[in-house]
This record gives sequence, C-alpha cells and structure tokens, in this order.
Amino acid sequence: MTAPVFLVGTDQLALGAVLVDGPEGRHAVSVRRLRAGEEVVLTDGAGAGARGTVAAVSGKDRMEVEVSELLSEPEARPRITVVQALPKGDRGELAVETMTETGVDAIVPWQASRCVTQWKGERALKSLAKWRATAREAGKQARRLRFPEVAEPASTKDVAELLSGARLAAVLHEEGSEPLATAELPAEGGIVLVVGPEGGVAPQELDAFAEAGARPYRLGPSVLRTSTAGTAAAALLLGRTGRWN
Repeated sequence: MTAPVFLVGTDQLALGAVLVDGPEGRHAVSVRRLRAGEEVVLTDGAGAGARGTVAAVSGKDRMEVEVSELLSEPEARPRITVVQALPKGDRGELAVETMTETGVDAIVPWQASRCVTQWKGERALKSLAKWRATAREAGKQARRLRFPEVAEPASTKDVAELLSGARLAAVLHEEGSEPLATAELPAEGGIVLVVGPEGGVAPQELDAFAEAGARPYRLGPSVLRTSTAGTAAAALLLGRTGRWN
C-alpha cells in the first residue's frame, strides 16, 4: 500500500524533523494509528511534498516525521477544468470527490438556470466550504500532491468567459452531434467541460456558450447523472491525453 498523505504548511516541507499536529496529527495518531517506522508523505496541496518516516508519536495529535526526500508534482498539461452545475443534496460532494480522485485540475460550481439547488447567502458559504473540504480530503485519499482548485460559484456569464479562453471548450449534451471520444484535443492550454443540471442545459445557456466558442459533445449512448458525468468525461480525456500513461 502506498504511504498515506497529510496536509501541512509549505514552510514545513524541508529535510529533517517535521512536527505534524492539530487535525492532521490527530488523524495520523488517533485515526490511522501510525507508529514509528511507518512511511508517510506530506504535502501543501499545491504541488510540493515530502517523503519521510514517522520518528515518534505522542499524545493524541502529535507525529514527528523525519523527512528524507522532497517531492514535486508539476502542473499537468493539458489542464482540465470541469464546470459543475449544482446537484441536489450531497451529490455535489460526490461529484467533487470522484472528480478529484480521477485527476481533474479545477472545479467550478455553476448556478445553472435549471438547478433545483440554490446557493445563496450563508448556504452558499457553507456549501462552497464543503466542496473545498471534500476536494482536500479526496486529494489526500488519491495520494495527490496538487489538489484541485474549487472556484467561487459562477454565473452563466462567468462560465462563458471561461470557455472563451479554453483550447477545447465542451458542453456535455445528450444531443451533441460529435462524441467527446473523437474530439480533437490540445497538447497545451486548457480543456473546459461543462456539466449541466439534472434538467439539462437551457437553450439560452447553450447559445451563450456557443457564442463563447463551445461545442456540444455527447459522452456515450447512455445518459449519466450530473454527479457522475464530469468524472466519466474527465476519465475519458485523461486517458486520451496521455495523462494516465
């Protein structure tokens, strides 16, 4: 089994003795029950990391790590961003979790016109915090050193601007004339995928995205839920771009 990953500050990523305490130390000592001699990986979640061995544990939340090697995970190319319409219930966290584990680089919450869920006021702040916490925990579970960015909630206008700057701008749509599996992929730059809500992308939104240069693509013969479509599409692209090689 690969070594477990723990989140630390960038300034802690150095050769020698490193103290991991607080919530991460508690998880290591009280939940994972790590002991001296076991291998661990530390990361700042932004691409920098370190490999080391547990030197000692104490109390319920203190783990001393002897770091022997510094690590680096460069930004992946092409960069894959998924614009995710807000699903109902906890399916948003499910989408973030599986997309993070798959390898998506950025996730943008989108308040589409047909979304049942509405992020407003205090609820918006709490929901965004949940998505970001989910991405952080899934990033550690997936042994990533670079966790995906979860952006601020976007309007349709914001999404159109994002699509206009992409090298490949794709809207997943069951009526798309071209399969995503045959879309021409860029070697550099960004790929932006738009995943609509359960009720589908509204015609006016499709028009706005088309004006920004996006095209509708179908994913396959079956219609996936909004909480799984982004993961399936990302997996397809990660395989085709060679990032899974």
